[in-house]
Amino acid sequence: MNKRKRLQDLTIKDNFMFAAVMMQGDICRQFLEMALGFEIERVEVSYEKSIVYHPEYKGVRLDVFAKDAEHTHYDVEMQVAKQNPGRRSRYYHSQIDMEMLRSGTEYEQMSDSYVIFICDYDPFGQGKYRYTFDMICHENTELCLQDGNHTVILSTAGENEHEVPRALVQFLKFVKANLEESRQDFEDAYITRLQGTVEQIKKSREMEERHMIFEEMLRDEHMQGKTEGKVEDIIELLEELGEVPETLKDRIMAKKDEQELTAFLKLAAKSSSIEEFLEKSNLN
Repeated sequence: MNKRKRLQDLTIKDNFMFAAVMMQGDICRQFLEMALGFEIERVEVSYEKSIVYHPEYKGVRLDVFAKDAEHTHYDVEMQVAKQNPGRRSRYYHSQIDMEMLRSGTEYEQMSDSYVIFICDYDPFGQGKYRYTFDMICHENTELCLQDGNHTVILSTAGENEHEVPRALVQFLKFVKANLEESRQDFEDAYITRLQGTVEQIKKSREMEERHMIFEEMLRDEHMQGKTEGKVEDIIELLEELGEVPETLKDRIMAKKDEQELTAFLKLAAKSSSIEEFLEKSNLN
C-alpha cells in the first residue's frame, strides 16, 4: 500500500482533495460545464455520497455525486491508477439508475446521467483530452439509442489542444501537475479559484481530521481485503484435499489475525488431508 500523504502534500489529483474542492456547488458546476460543453443552471452536490463510506457502493467512495435543476445526475471520479473505465462506468450508471428507481421514478421518467472520469493517463492511447461515449448503432452510426446514459473520459495525456476548449486543457494540466507545479500561474481564473480553495482546505483543522479518518478507512479496507484473500486461499487449498466441513469454513472465516491466517495458509499447503490440517491447526 502506498505511503500515506499528509493533507499539506495533496494536489487536486488526490481523491480526497478533489472531492473536498468539488463539494462547493459553484466550483463543481463550472467543472461540469467545462467538461461537458453545456450550461448548467444549478448543481446540488451530495456530501454523504461523495466524501464518506457509503454502503451502497464498493469500499471507500470518494467521487463527486451531484444533480442539477433538471434532475440530471452526475458522477465524477478521479482516476490515477490505470483501470478499465468502461466497466467502472457501467457500474456507476447502474447505481444511479437504481437510486432513481428506488425513489419511485418510472422507467420512462428516468433523467439523464453522466459518468465522468478524470484519468491521469490516456486510457485509449488516442491522444485525446476528452472521449465522449453514447450508445451508437453499429449498423448506422447516425442512430443513437438515447437511453440517457453518457460517459465522458478526460485524459491529462491529451495532445489535441486545438480540438477542445482551452479552459479544459488548462484544468487537465493543473490535474497533471505535481505539488510544486500546481502552484504556478496557469493564467486561468477558474484554476486560480481552485488553487485558493485547495489552500483553504489545507489550512482547515476540520479537513485535516477528515483526511486522517479517510486514510484510516483506506488502511482498514486494505487490511480487510488482505484478510479475506487469505481466508479464500486457505479454503481453496483445503477443497483440493476433499469436502471441507461447513463448521471448519466458519471457524476459518472467523479468524481475523493476519499472522494466524498466514500460518493456516502454510499448513493448508503442506497438509495431505483435511484431517491432518484439523489436527495440526487445533480447529477441530
